[in-house]
Amino acid sequence: MSDDDFMLEDDDEDYNFDYEDDEQEEPDVDLENKYYNAKARKEDDPNVAIKEFQSVVDTEQEKGDWGFKALKQMAKLSFKAGNYEATLKYYKQLLSYTKSAVTRNYSEKSINNILDFISSSQDMAFMEEFYSTTLNALEEAKNERLWVKTNLKLAKLWLDRKEYTRLNKILRQLHTSCQKDDGTDDQRKGTHLLEIFALEIQMYTETKNNKKLKALYQQCLLVKSAIPHPRIMGVIRECGGKMHMGEKEWDKAQTDFFESFRNYDEAGSPQRIQVLKYLVLANMLTESQINPFDSQETKPYKNDPQIVAMTNLVSAYQRKEIREFEKILRDNRATIMDDLFIRTYIDDVLKNIRTQVLLRLIKPYTRIEIPFVSKQLNIPAQDVEDLLVGLVLDNKIVGRIDQVNQRLELYRQSSDTQRYNAVGKWSNNVSNLYKTCINRVT
Repeated sequence: MSDDDFMLEDDDEDYNFDYEDDEQEEPDVDLENKYYNAKARKEDDPNVAIKEFQSVVDTEQEKGDWGFKALKQMAKLSFKAGNYEATLKYYKQLLSYTKSAVTRNYSEKSINNILDFISSSQDMAFMEEFYSTTLNALEEAKNERLWVKTNLKLAKLWLDRKEYTRLNKILRQLHTSCQKDDGTDDQRKGTHLLEIFALEIQMYTETKNNKKLKALYQQCLLVKSAIPHPRIMGVIRECGGKMHMGEKEWDKAQTDFFESFRNYDEAGSPQRIQVLKYLVLANMLTESQINPFDSQETKPYKNDPQIVAMTNLVSAYQRKEIREFEKILRDNRATIMDDLFIRTYIDDVLKNIRTQVLLRLIKPYTRIEIPFVSKQLNIPAQDVEDLLVGLVLDNKIVGRIDQVNQRLELYRQSSDTQRYNAVGKWSNNVSNLYKTCINRVT
C-alpha cells in the first residue's frame, strides 16, 4: 500500500480512551472497507471500481479523507480509460475538498501526484484545461507557493514538448508573479526567479536565440539573493556552456560545463554524465594538456561505462594518436556521436588533432609531399591543403604550397632571426603599454 493511497491520522490527534467515540468512528470503518473493496476491483473491472468509489463519496456525510481518496482514484481510472471529460469532472470535485476537508500538505501532495499522472496525455486542450482548473483553484485558495510550483511544472511540460508559444505565455505569468509593484524583479523571490530563468534559458538554447540567451545568462549570474537548488544552477551553467561553445569561446565553455557538472553531481542528477561529456569536448577544443579527469570531482567517473569512451578519446587526443582517436569515434557511436551537440563540434576537435599531428609531421622537413601527409592523416589531399592554408594564414608555419607539384615548401628561419623577431615583438608590446600609461596620466 503506497503513501499516496493511505494517509495516517494527524499526529496531533487527541488519543483519549473514551469508548463512546467508537460508535462515531464506525462510519469511517465502513467507508474504509468500501474504499479498499473498490480499490481491489481497479485492475479487473475499472468501471465497477468507479461505481464503488462513487458510493464512498455518496456515503460520506461530510467531505473527508475517504471521499477525497475515492475521487482521486476515480480521476486516475477515468484518465487511463481515455475518458477526459469524466477525469475533469472528478478532479474538480476533488479540488473542492482541498479547502477544508483534508490537510494542506496532503492536498498539495495529491495534486502534484495527479498532475504527474496525467502528464503523458497528448491532448493539448485537455492538458491546458486541467492545469487551468488547478491554477484557478489554487488562486482562489490563495496558495501562491503551489500556484507557482504548478505553473513551473506546466512550463517544464511545454518545454519538453517544444510548445514554445504556450511556454512563453506561462513564463510571462511567472515573471509577473515575481515582480514588485514598480515592475522590477523582487529579489526576495530570487529562488523562484532562477527557476523561471532556467526554463527560459533552456528555451533560448533550443531555439538558438543567442542574443536573448546571452542577456538572460548574465542576468542569472547577477541574482545573489537566492539559494537555488543545485539542479537549477546545473541547467543554467549547462546552457551557458553551450552558448560559449556557439561563440567558440572554448575556455569559458569548459568553465561553465565544469560548474554545471559539479551542480548536477551535488543534486544527484543523471544529467551530470551528459555534461561531463561536454566538459571533455570543451577541454579538447581548448587544446589543453590537462586531463579533465584529474580533478577531484570528475575522477570518480573516469571508469563509468557511459564515460569510458570519452576517457579513451581524451587519452588518444593528448597522445596525438589520430587513427586511434577516429577508431574510438567509430566504435562508440551510441555513447558519443548520437548526441547532436557533440556531433556539432566533433569536426572542430578532429581539425584540432589533425592540425597538431600535421605540425609534428612537417617539423623536420623543408619540403614535404601533400599525398604523403594525406596518407599519414588518413584524409583527402584537399583537406590537407585546407589545413596547411589555415596554418600559413595564422602564421603557425612559414612557407608556400606548390599546388602543381602537390608539395609544401617551408622557409626555415635561423635561430638568430627568430630571437630578433621575438625581441622586436616584446619591444612593441612594452612601447604600447608605456603609451597607454602616459595617456591615462595625462
